[in-house]
Amino acid sequence: MPTLTPKENYMRIMRGEMPEYVPRMGDGGGPQMGPDQLKFQEWEGEHLDVWGVPYVRELNANNGPIPKPGAFILDDITKWRDVIKRPAFLDDIDWQFIADRDLAAWDPSTIKSVAATIGGQAYFQTLCAFMGFDMGLIACFEEPEEVKDLMNFVLDINLEIRHNVIKYYQPETGNQADDIAHELAPFISVEMFEDIFEPIWRADIAPFVEAGIPTSHHNCGMLEPFIPHIVAMGYNAWNPAEPMNDLVGIKQRFPQLAIVGGFDSNGPVCWPETTEEEVRAYTRQQVDLLAPGGGYAFGGGIMGAPGDPFAAERNGWISDEFEKVRYNYY
Repeated sequence: MPTLTPKENYMRIMRGEMPEYVPRMGDGGGPQMGPDQLKFQEWEGEHLDVWGVPYVRELNANNGPIPKPGAFILDDITKWRDVIKRPAFLDDIDWQFIADRDLAAWDPSTIKSVAATIGGQAYFQTLCAFMGFDMGLIACFEEPEEVKDLMNFVLDINLEIRHNVIKYYQPETGNQADDIAHELAPFISVEMFEDIFEPIWRADIAPFVEAGIPTSHHNCGMLEPFIPHIVAMGYNAWNPAEPMNDLVGIKQRFPQLAIVGGFDSNGPVCWPETTEEEVRAYTRQQVDLLAPGGGYAFGGGIMGAPGDPFAAERNGWISDEFEKVRYNYY
């Protein structure tokens, strides 16, 4: 029988320590804390974010929020100062009050993590939320200095929030998310990343690094060319760490970076002709591949609309198989 709680066991990989059993992404995760305006994932229906970008739920994205197609708020990056303004609610936050409220209801058996960025994503994704994906990329090519100025404007606000989060909540983990890649390749070159986004990311995580708070980075897709950069910045874990990357090689080269995920959610496990035993075998295979030596948390499943019986059945197989192997692995 395990002696560590899921939270205690998960925090071991965040600190670079050997877990007692194989952690699972989400182990010990608690409710999101922080200013209500920043609780992006809790929104339902159509909402404006704090910048004025309209968001809608997308069933094909696991009912997650996406910028409303065709309703972008910025069409010229050189005019961003006329459109993107500091959200007024920031000046009215009583940080001590909301921290006392949230922490009074916090269950210490869960990881204390709080909403620490403005909106549901950061930087590259925020640029695309303002302008649309195509126009955001064009802006990066044609007006990189304007993009940098806008990103630094967003950064300054995020840093204000991060410092207050650390002061009033004393979180146990930090997190930052910014999807810059798809399944086959990154959206941007390493050179563009180094010029525009790396300095922003580095400054964004710095408050957590300086406070000694282990921090996760979320980035889907083919992120492998950027892994040396995120390790150098001080991130402790990366999720969902998808298998189009050489995860075994990354784990060998960067043992200080915990691999969280390691599951092909869009591959054969999604195919109707794939059998239950094949789904279960793939689940065991990924644990066997990535768990040796620690530094890994399993994260696996397929996406589907709420209530989708196909996704629910498959995710049940995956979860059940993982639970069978996780406690006796080490």
